[in-house]
Amino acid sequence: MSTAEMPSRVKPKTMTVEEFLDLPDDGVDREMIRGEVKEYGLTIPNQFHASVESRMAHLLWTWLESQPEPRGEVVSGEGGFRLAGTRASVVGIDVAYVSAEMIAATKPEQRIFEGPPVLAVEVLSPSDTNKRFLDKLDLYLGSGVLVWEVDPRLRTVRVHRPGREPEMFSASQDLVGEPELPGFRVAISRIFPRPTRGGLAHEHRRTDEADHG
Repeated sequence: MSTAEMPSRVKPKTMTVEEFLDLPDDGVDREMIRGEVKEYGLTIPNQFHASVESRMAHLLWTWLESQPEPRGEVVSGEGGFRLAGTRASVVGIDVAYVSAEMIAATKPEQRIFEGPPVLAVEVLSPSDTNKRFLDKLDLYLGSGVLVWEVDPRLRTVRVHRPGREPEMFSASQDLVGEPELPGFRVAISRIFPRPTRGGLAHEHRRTDEADHG
């Protein structure tokens, strides 16, 4: 999630999924949470968010290529999902692993996946609000999704599973995907760029100040 947070130009309103998907692609970051459209402001590129997202996608693709067919697919760049078992919820996910069954059931002309992924990776940005992430986390866990909450500033990954307490892992530890991602294991330090010129945390604070200055 990487946006410049600002008040919504309109009050949240309810609409159908079809109406939501017909909204213009005007650069405004929108999601549909239980039938209510949320606007988070204009999407602003963030180099650290993009770097972590691409590294995470690469690590997952490397793992996926070692798996037997059918393998499923790794998607990134705010792939759209309509979460099953929720009231009209359509969200964009930074990086996701989609099962082979979901891929087979998805027609090429469909703009979003009609169901949840196996894994949702959310890379936190300085402008993300805690409420926004918790709203999405509640949807993910209610849909049976494994969630990796990646914090570039702290260089940590918090793992959320339905019905279990979250687990926090630091850059000195490994991230293990069992049982949802059989055989996936990487050093968490590989997810994050090496700190330079004062460190990533310093640069992240500068980005935060620019977004809110």
